[in-house]
Amino acid sequence: MSSDQERIRERIKELLKKPGNGNCADCKVADPEWASYTLGVFVCHSCSGLHRNIAQISKVKSLLLDPWSYSELEFIDSVGNNAAKAKYEQIVPAFYYRPTSKDCMLLLDQWIRAKYERKEFMCIERQEPYSAGYREGCLWKRGRDNGQYLSRKFILTEREGVLKYFNKHDAREPKAIMKISTVNATFQPAKTGIAHGLQITYLKDNSTRNIFVYHEDGKEMVDWFNAIRGARYHYLQVAFPGAPNSELLPKLTRNYIKEGYMEKTGPKHTEGFKKRWFTMDDRRLMYFKDPLDAYARGEVFIGSKENSYTVLPGLPANVQGTHWPFGITIVTPDRKFLFACETVEDQKNWMAAFQIVISRPMLPQEYA
Repeated sequence: MSSDQERIRERIKELLKKPGNGNCADCKVADPEWASYTLGVFVCHSCSGLHRNIAQISKVKSLLLDPWSYSELEFIDSVGNNAAKAKYEQIVPAFYYRPTSKDCMLLLDQWIRAKYERKEFMCIERQEPYSAGYREGCLWKRGRDNGQYLSRKFILTEREGVLKYFNKHDAREPKAIMKISTVNATFQPAKTGIAHGLQITYLKDNSTRNIFVYHEDGKEMVDWFNAIRGARYHYLQVAFPGAPNSELLPKLTRNYIKEGYMEKTGPKHTEGFKKRWFTMDDRRLMYFKDPLDAYARGEVFIGSKENSYTVLPGLPANVQGTHWPFGITIVTPDRKFLFACETVEDQKNWMAAFQIVISRPMLPQEYA
């Protein structure tokens, strides 16, 4: 390596120590190893790949593997992550979802495009698709019974506090009306097998109803997601006047604590174990025959340790009928629930998920 490049490497290491530069400008993961020498930001390896999607705006290099010129170095020194954030994230709506490294690629890709390509957070008029309080359009929706995706018209109206969809584009009456007060939305690319797949849940007759939708255009799908968050934000501001954003924002949408297959037995522990798909949604453990079922076959409420809920490894003695060897017993004030996992790693991960919930004190509304 030339002495020039050695000096540049040392300068880069110093730049990474400046406030804001020690985390990726886009997903906040620590120790970024790449940088955009046209935007002047330090990014992680994963986000650097997404910057290549907007190569006309952002050109990236590895901090350690690629050669750097003094002019490129001076430019990135003159900008840096904090200054870029002040410029490109001037007016991000409070409800807009800021993805992290744990989120799906679609959310990260559209966050990067929204900031640098479309400059949505420098000009409030560009935020209308998710900030207007009303949104109408067509999404591909999975059929409840046949699993076939068909185009359906959706309308989100903040004023009415509902999300509706219509079986026909010219239908006058909606097929379903979902109250914003009970709606949740979460991206599910792995579960649906669709990169833009969104799972929307809502309460119907006191049961959780799942619908699965997507749109070929990634921007369209993320705009719908943030429009739902915006409508939820408005609803919560009215429902809880004076509540700070620190309380409201975590309630806009939520990812599930954990999902996956386990075996379960029925109320009588003499029954055989059956393989089911489980979703841990806050304190509700729901189980489905198929991951994309519209309704859960049943659910278990998981309270806190103060209310005599505990989770134990293994199963009670003499329990038979399980095919998978790694058991979990959840003890509630009323009964024991028995589950079995295929691997010890699954058992450990499910135990950790249950422990998170059980260790958290219950809120007053959760007692209802």
